[in-house]
Amino acid sequence: MSDSDPLDVVFTAPHPDDLEIGMGGTIAKLVDLGYRVGMLHMTTGEPTPRGTLETRAKESGAAAEILGVAHVQTLDLPNRELTDGPPARYKVATVLRRHRPKILVTMAGRTPGASPDHYQAQLIAEAARFYSQLTKWDDRFDGTKPHRIDHLVYRPVPIAAEITHYHCRFVVDISDTIDRKLAAVRCYESQFAEERAERVLQYVRGNAAAEGMGSGVAFGEMYALPRAPGVTDMVGLLGDWKIPPPFDPKSPPPSP
Repeated sequence: MSDSDPLDVVFTAPHPDDLEIGMGGTIAKLVDLGYRVGMLHMTTGEPTPRGTLETRAKESGAAAEILGVAHVQTLDLPNRELTDGPPARYKVATVLRRHRPKILVTMAGRTPGASPDHYQAQLIAEAARFYSQLTKWDDRFDGTKPHRIDHLVYRPVPIAAEITHYHCRFVVDISDTIDRKLAAVRCYESQFAEERAERVLQYVRGNAAAEGMGSGVAFGEMYALPRAPGVTDMVGLLGDWKIPPPFDPKSPPPSP
């Protein structure tokens, strides 16, 4: 894929490994469904204690290959100092205007126990989605043309400081892609080694099980919308409830 081919969905987050940890199952799921999916890392994620620019690039490339995305890109915004503002908004919006996705997905929530870049990335993504459609400003976006993104989707961070009430939440069933999600996270050996890797994988798998359980699936990823969507087929939207019933209606009840 070229640097300007259209994408159906773009997932964005501040550091290489954020998307894989939070959204890897859905990314792989959408790829399997035939959608053109892109991953946009706002920073290189470096410096880190055991990482290098070259190592992190190889890791993110390997993870993207496992998930099967059509496009992966890393911007040069500053790790550890990522801040919402016009320069960052222009860079992210330029990517969006080039690839013209229908949906933009970003992580959401303040993480005071982790990097402040996470919340800044949410603010940048929200603003970049708006900037993407602005006219008479093409010079700020490398000459790209305006593009309106229909939907903004949040991936709430489970360890966020606040419990946020969104207009709508839904869970993507990732039962058939959880193994690829975990494999993509394992690519980041410079970030997750030995005991730390086991803890991270336990967190990812446990959170996917918890989020899936409430929707009747083995593993899930929960997403949120800033507005309720309009639907025409309620039956098709709801689908089958996958929790096994306490009895088999085809079998007679047990003898007393």
